[in-house]
Amino acid sequence: MNARLFRFGMNLWPPFLLSGIHVTRLSADYRHTEVELRLRPWNRNYVGTHFGGSLFAMTDPFWMLGLMHTLGRDYYVWDRAAEIAFLKPGRGTVRATFEIDDALLATLRKAAAGGEKVLHWFSNDVVDDRGEVVARVRKQVYIRLKPTARVAGSSSTPDAA
Repeated sequence: MNARLFRFGMNLWPPFLLSGIHVTRLSADYRHTEVELRLRPWNRNYVGTHFGGSLFAMTDPFWMLGLMHTLGRDYYVWDRAAEIAFLKPGRGTVRATFEIDDALLATLRKAAAGGEKVLHWFSNDVVDDRGEVVARVRKQVYIRLKPTARVAGSSSTPDAA
């Protein structure tokens, strides 16, 4: 799917739209994503700072979605586990960035080449306008090469060797 259209759809997705979560950038190859959350009356907690659920939601799907698009259809990709640590109150606009590079893709493909499940932990910081860390999020993603890809001995991914 075209990344521009996908980003537009994500921004209209009710859980994001109603929470004030906005995907500000999604590269054409799905390897770089930037997300922001502005403090609004409907996403504040009792003490007037960002609601923790919104801070977590702004980071939730992006490792899985980015890997699904970059690894290709020969792989199962699922979120498996998650953790969040709230380090300071979130005020104003907060942001998170997701980056998938060639080295990471090569590592994951190599680990999954024999059909074994791969459980990989990713970490993100949610930062405020001053660059201070508001929350640290960890996501564990499950990756496995599909049996049909192992039998065929090939991959439909453009950068598979």
